[in-house]
Amino acid sequence: MIPKTIEELEAIRTECRVLVNKRASASAAAAVIPVPGVDVGADITIMMQLLPAINEKFGLAPSQIEKMDATLKGKIIVLITSAGSQFAGRVVTKQMISLLLKKAGKRIAVKQVTKFVPFVGQAVAAGISFAAMKYLGNSHIEECYQVCKKMIEDQQLPAQ
Repeated sequence: MIPKTIEELEAIRTECRVLVNKRASASAAAAVIPVPGVDVGADITIMMQLLPAINEKFGLAPSQIEKMDATLKGKIIVLITSAGSQFAGRVVTKQMISLLLKKAGKRIAVKQVTKFVPFVGQAVAAGISFAAMKYLGNSHIEECYQVCKKMIEDQQLPAQ
């Protein structure tokens, strides 16, 4: 269910940021393993779980939107589209995540190469992985936050 107040919305954003930090840490841990592709596979798996979890917390999961009345559903879809969100209100697929990771291609390539340099390289790979996952997760949180904030603001306007 979409939050009804800004305070509730802020609490959800904080909760989601904690979730993103945990998942980014898991991504960093996978990046330390010096086996090619393990970290990319882990990143895809993490994002496949993280993005739908964020959608769910904000009330923007496809199953939640489907249960809304037609007017509310229409408003949500327009707000998601106007926000330019790739993942809010949508079923997240492996292909969508792969495209997202391809956009971060240079970082992933650097991460793959650096992890084979003993100690320092693995630390750099872990740092890149953590930062990229945190950036992607927090960006999605902000998209969901803005959609819900607009809904709350629109509901508080007096009818004319």
